[in-house]
Amino acid sequence: MSPSPSPSIGGRLARSLVLWSVLWSAALGAAVWVIVQDEVEELLDDTLQSAAEGLIGPLALSLAEPVDPSTLPPRSKTSGRFTWQLVSHQPRVHLVASARGAPETPLHDTPKPGFSDVPGWRVYGQATGRDGQMVYVAQTTEERLEAETEIALAALFAGAPMTVLAVLWLSSRIRSELQPLRDLSQRLAHYDPMQPGATLGAAEREELQPVHAAIDALARRLTRRIAHERAFTSHAAHALRTPLAGIDAQLAVALREAEPPHRPRLQRVRAAAERLQRVVVALLAMFRSGAEVQRSEVDVGALAARLPIEGLALEARGTTPLNADADLLIAAVLNLIDNAQRHGARSVTFSTPATNVLRVHDDGPGVDPARRRELRAAIDAQDYAGRTGLGLMLADLVARAHGGGLSLPDDAGGFAVELNLGPS
Repeated sequence: MSPSPSPSIGGRLARSLVLWSVLWSAALGAAVWVIVQDEVEELLDDTLQSAAEGLIGPLALSLAEPVDPSTLPPRSKTSGRFTWQLVSHQPRVHLVASARGAPETPLHDTPKPGFSDVPGWRVYGQATGRDGQMVYVAQTTEERLEAETEIALAALFAGAPMTVLAVLWLSSRIRSELQPLRDLSQRLAHYDPMQPGATLGAAEREELQPVHAAIDALARRLTRRIAHERAFTSHAAHALRTPLAGIDAQLAVALREAEPPHRPRLQRVRAAAERLQRVVVALLAMFRSGAEVQRSEVDVGALAARLPIEGLALEARGTTPLNADADLLIAAVLNLIDNAQRHGARSVTFSTPATNVLRVHDDGPGVDPARRRELRAAIDAQDYAGRTGLGLMLADLVARAHGGGLSLPDDAGGFAVELNLGPS
């Protein structure tokens, strides 16, 4: 099962920003609503009070004498949201006058000066100066709620563009501040600690400086370790090369002088010594000083002719020259040939199916599909230990050193390896 992707810093920050923006907008809306509701209530109450005081004047003259409906102000038509009533509470409660469309019954059964609430109305009452008479000016609660809502929404909509601009600006700043991380990943993609004086350089942000320092320190440790291993391997290979050459010479002499019954055993010993010599040659090529690929034109036919292996036929078919490091290529091919011979192959064919690609195909028993998939997975992951032999490992390392890679194509018979030696 493939591992789940790591969370994105930018994504997490963006989600946090959106969440806090929503919470902030909600808190701001609640605060605006509370403030607006209080202020609008106060303003509308002042309006009711002013309206009541304004009605007292026109009614004052008529209130000095017994009330005659003809002397009262004409009944004005209202919107239904605002209204007024002149109510007499003595000797009984009754409407003296009212606005057209006002409730047919008095808003209060008893004198109620000041502000009060009745179902559906906010009422302000004021005495007229005549015993038992009150002027009531009222506004529907629906109208007051509508006014409060409209003002609150207007305030919110006025602040919404600023909130959106703030979110966009902060998002831009987040992307800008995360850019050094993307730049660092690009630097690492081209960072070769084996190059003399290689360093990531100064960090673009103070917080990244410890990361740069830690990577440079790790690179120095790895470089020293690789240098030590390379030096040891090179010295060991050199130390083994001379004794192996002496062993081969002594075995050649022993083969000539030995009795016929003993010669097959000596021949097997000599073949094993030759394989060990080829491994030493490969190690010397891989871990030579500098280890830089030194490309030159390599003729595949000439290369096959330089590799006479007893008991194994080598043939080059329809090949084109390769642009590769000859020493490294020979080291890889020697080990592939040794693998083929040890697995029962009798012939090996070299071809170039594509530009700067060498195909090595033997007529051995090959491997089953499951084993081929396992080998491919090990080569792709560069996880060689216990999964591939020395020949495939060295061939893959040589191909990678050239900027390419090793592949195992499907074949009807035998075993095939393709070395992609990178751009020509």
